[in-house]
Amino acid sequence: MSGSADIGVTGLAVMGSNLARNFARHGFTVALHNRTKAKTDALMEAHGEEGVFVPTGTAEEFVAALERPRRLVIMVKAGEPTDAVIAEFAPLLEAGDVIIDGGNAHFEDTRRREKELREQGIHFVGTGISGGEEGALNGPSIMPGGSAESYESLGPLLEQIAAKAKDGTPCTTHIGPDGAGHFVKMVHNGIEYADMQLIAEAYHLLRSVAGYEPRQIAETFRTWNTGRLDSYLIEITAEVLAHTDAATGRPFVDVVADEAEQKGTGRWTVQTALDLGVPVSGIAEAVFARSLSGHADLRAASRDLPGPTGSALGEKEAAAFADQVEQALYASKIVSYTQGFHQIQAGSDEYGWDIDLGKVAAIWRGGCIIRAAFLDRITDAYDGRPDLPSLLSDERFAEEIGAAQDDWRAVITAAVADGVPVPGFSAALAYYDALRAERLPAALTQGQRDFFGAHTYRRTDRDGAFHTLWGGERNEVPAG
Repeated sequence: MSGSADIGVTGLAVMGSNLARNFARHGFTVALHNRTKAKTDALMEAHGEEGVFVPTGTAEEFVAALERPRRLVIMVKAGEPTDAVIAEFAPLLEAGDVIIDGGNAHFEDTRRREKELREQGIHFVGTGISGGEEGALNGPSIMPGGSAESYESLGPLLEQIAAKAKDGTPCTTHIGPDGAGHFVKMVHNGIEYADMQLIAEAYHLLRSVAGYEPRQIAETFRTWNTGRLDSYLIEITAEVLAHTDAATGRPFVDVVADEAEQKGTGRWTVQTALDLGVPVSGIAEAVFARSLSGHADLRAASRDLPGPTGSALGEKEAAAFADQVEQALYASKIVSYTQGFHQIQAGSDEYGWDIDLGKVAAIWRGGCIIRAAFLDRITDAYDGRPDLPSLLSDERFAEEIGAAQDDWRAVITAAVADGVPVPGFSAALAYYDALRAERLPAALTQGQRDFFGAHTYRRTDRDGAFHTLWGGERNEVPAG
């Protein structure tokens, strides 16, 4: 079987194994490798009949099993483990071969690796893969970066195994050079954080203000999932809320510790946004909400702080409030995607990637965690106007968010009155209001900065930078 495999996968934990099986199920011959051969043997024993696999024991055997140009997928932990695998395999490869990193690597690491391997004539493709274990097996959304030449070799395989949108389009495309694929995956995960936080806040409001029980809220989410909020995350939220804990008979959500964990990609999104000067306040609040939830001692020490007691709503009032929450959730979700796409555009501009935002929206329509019905409309918005400065500049989205704003404000008002924290909803509305404001208080901020640090300011009535001599006659002088 020497040189017969179409593609190889090294790193056969669940994601790697499922990806290898996905390739095999689509008729590709797949070489297998793992640091410990036991995982290779276990995959062959459990799933060897699903397609044509070439199990190997050493790096040399693995590389020899691949047809030219060799295509080698790395599915190991990000960071040093990825560097170690690259260092092991790169000397065995030849010019024109392709290494694909399918892990959640930081895009700056991907840029470094791509540059180093390019100098050796090897293509390095940092590839975002979204959809979890099920997606890896049955069709994920795939976000490959790297050279256009590498996509010519790799693209036909990825297009076969990727999820398909409802119109049959494969949920993968060449994102752009070097770290573009992992950058887009990072922002995808940031939007995912924001989306999950907003859904959690909607649940909290329905429970604490409307007085609904988890099963009632599950039915509410199921209803929402038949309309414009149709999405994977809304769908699974209903399932989680409807689940009963077998050990206690209580709602599952009541026996789970309210301390959310995170793996870091959301934090990367916010850190990178700060570097780029892009406001992603909704994503940031989602990251901070998870962080705050984990500070159990701090929360316990603060539990006796005074606050409102809230008031119970009647059945009709609760139903009306639930409708308002749906409006607030939808409007806030639009803002989250707006911020995410703004960050992708800013990253594309900064690094010269020339990312097509319409294609990004298109490949998120299936397979990935944030797949949602309204991504069809985001795709259409960017296809119709590639230079769209913001999703809120799209006529249809602007009209919908305008129609939702009264209910959005009412929900946040109710949350404040009842002492229910809604940082995601509030940040989204603040972003919306800041964008539409005629004037922002940043003028005062600039005055303060000039007063204490002579940082200068610009005027509205003439060009140039200026400084006021605050410690003297307070006359104004041109800066510099």
